Amino acid sequence: MYNQLVNKNKKIAVIGLGYVGLPLALVFAKKFSVIGFDINGARVEMMKNGVDPSKELGKEDFENKDMVFTAKLEDLRQAHFFVVAVPTPVDSANVPDLKPVLGAAKTVGQVLKKGDYVVFESTVYPGCTEEDCVPILEELSGLKAGVDFKFGYSPERINPGDREHTVEKILKIVSGNDAEALEEIANVYGAVILAGVYKAASIKVAEAAKVIENTQRDINISLMNELSIIFDKMGIDTKAVLEAACTKWNFLKFVPGLVGGHCIGVDPYYLVHKARQLGYEPQVILSGRRINDGMPGFIAKRLVQKLIKLGKNPSEAKVLVMGVTFKENVSDIRNSKVADLVKELMQFSINVHMVDPYASPNEFAHEYGLTLMDSPSNDYDAVILAVNHDEYQNLEYGYFSTIMKKQPILMDLKAVLDPSKVKEAGIVYWRL
Repeated sequence: MYNQLVNKNKKIAVIGLGYVGLPLALVFAKKFSVIGFDINGARVEMMKNGVDPSKELGKEDFENKDMVFTAKLEDLRQAHFFVVAVPTPVDSANVPDLKPVLGAAKTVGQVLKKGDYVVFESTVYPGCTEEDCVPILEELSGLKAGVDFKFGYSPERINPGDREHTVEKILKIVSGNDAEALEEIANVYGAVILAGVYKAASIKVAEAAKVIENTQRDINISLMNELSIIFDKMGIDTKAVLEAACTKWNFLKFVPGLVGGHCIGVDPYYLVHKARQLGYEPQVILSGRRINDGMPGFIAKRLVQKLIKLGKNPSEAKVLVMGVTFKENVSDIRNSKVADLVKELMQFSINVHMVDPYASPNEFAHEYGLTLMDSPSNDYDAVILAVNHDEYQNLEYGYFSTIMKKQPILMDLKAVLDPSKVKEAGIVYWRL
């Protein structure tokens, strides 16, 4: 398979052209002939014109690539090596929503041919590829897995907003249904991933490795969040504590914050789901999730307490939230905990304004029913710096005074500002 792909006698198809699939497809297209497929026709048209809907890539990233974009199923029949890179979210009850990945399996199953390869990249629980996805491929294609076609799993490793650790610079885990599949899949990815590939012992091992990466981060951040709650009650600055602790060589450098997005706040629930199916109720994982999911409520209550202490009625207060995306310098608003914070504030009848230089006002309104402002007003009782966008880091400290009333409050959720300079401006300062 690899030789036929590199000689361009066969094509690679990437299913799902979001923040994972599009960069991967364009990297593949440096050496292979690639078909990029997405069910969203409007997004496909944007990419045909060299525009990344996720705003992660520039027009130059589309240039000099052997790449075609399509939303037509029939076009996929030209491909022989399929890569599935669709989202794997959870529903409102935090139960894994496999509809996108199973839908992608149905799409591939309709065009699968003898000798083809299928590799899944979507984050799932161990066993999902072989137990849930492959049977769909077999049913719709009429082919036998492992005999008529090969399959594997290579977990996505993309860090949105990171211009340094791009897809080809991050070591890639690969796995296959047998030794031959593993070798071929490793060769295909190895041709474009400069950092190299790691061959996992099995597909389930690769799936498990991916899901615990973000579970580990989630748990570590939850510990920092719990510590920040405790230290806040003690009147101790959490950042100062962590800076002191980090002087020990083996102290892990995690910081408190809002844990949203489509990875860290979601992936642990996939492992929880599988554990429950096996009759085990996770303790540490769910404890970490409860703490992190509870942070928006904690922050909202602290602001209300500070408003009352200053003699301000929360129901008459006006608050600006700066940044609503799930992390800095990206446009992605999925599972944004800032939206949860805003709704917590609104529970206290606080008038909340929101701004963000990256987020789409239409997408934010559609997703959360909340309105983004084009620019701030100048009469806020409090400002919450929620996301550390580059644009906010360059602001003069006096700027906050110009948009705030007397006795203003500034909440720095990323702990990026200098407390002494903020206080010099006559502002009450608080940070996680």
